[in-house]
Amino acid sequence: MSPVEPQPLPTDPAALSPAEARALFRGGLAMPTAGWCAGWTQANLLAVPRDIAFDVLLFAQRNPKPCPVLDVLEPGVVSGPLLDGDVRTDLPAYRVYVDGELVEETPDVTGWWREDLVAFLVGCSFTFEAALIDGGVPVRHVEQGRNVPMYVTSRRCRSAGSMGGPLVVSMRPVPAGQVADAVRITSRYPAVHGAPVHVGDPGVLGIRDLAQPDFGEAVELHDGDVPVFWGCGVTPQAAVMESRPPLAIAHAPGHMLVTDVRDADYVVP
Repeated sequence: MSPVEPQPLPTDPAALSPAEARALFRGGLAMPTAGWCAGWTQANLLAVPRDIAFDVLLFAQRNPKPCPVLDVLEPGVVSGPLLDGDVRTDLPAYRVYVDGELVEETPDVTGWWREDLVAFLVGCSFTFEAALIDGGVPVRHVEQGRNVPMYVTSRRCRSAGSMGGPLVVSMRPVPAGQVADAVRITSRYPAVHGAPVHVGDPGVLGIRDLAQPDFGEAVELHDGDVPVFWGCGVTPQAAVMESRPPLAIAHAPGHMLVTDVRDADYVVP
C-alpha cells in the first residue's frame, strides 16, 4: 500500500463543513481543531473494552463537568447519529494506551480496533469558543495559533469501579472585565463542560506553572488577563493512565472529532 499523501492546510478551517474536515483528517492532515468548522460541535473520544465500559460510563456520570457524555456507541460500532463517518479514521490524531501506558500516537487506529470496543463521545469546550468570540471574549490560543493548554490538577474525580483519576482542566486567559461574560456564555453549554470550574489563582488547583501545561501548548497572557479553567475531556485519559485498563483508544489532546451536530443544539436558555 502506498503511503497517504499529506493534505494541504485549508485556507479557512472555520468555513469547512464537518464532512470536509473529517475527509482532510482521514487523508492524513493532523493538527489541533480549535477554530475549525464554526457552528459545529466537537467531541472527545475514548474507546474501551466492553467489560469496563460501565465503569467509564459511571465515572462520567459522577464527574459531569469534565466528562459530559454526548453519545455511547454499541460495541464494535464506529459511527452513529452524531457523525456520518468513522471514529477510527476521522480524527486528526489518536492516542493508544496499553495497560495505562501510551504506546502510540497515530492518525488511524483501524489496526488497533476490536469488536468489543465501546466508543464514548464526550463534550468538548472547543464547541463554545465561537460563542465566546461572538460575545467579544478573546480566545487566546486561537489568536496565537496554538493548541489549548491543559493541566492535570490536584483535585480528585469521584471514582467508579475500576476507574479513578485526577481532574484535568483547560485554561483560557480572559480579560478581567470580561470574566463574567465568559462565565455567562459558557454556562449555557452544559453538554460541553459548561461554566468554569475555577477562576484565578492556578495554585488552588495544584497547578504550579501555567507555562508548563501537561497537554497542549502554553499561551501568552495579556496584561489584565485572568486565567479561567474549564473541565476538560482529557480527564478520562488521565483516569486511563492511573487505572491502567488493558486497552484504551482516545483522541490526541486538542485533536477532536468534528460532529454533524450544531453547537446551537446544545445551548440551553
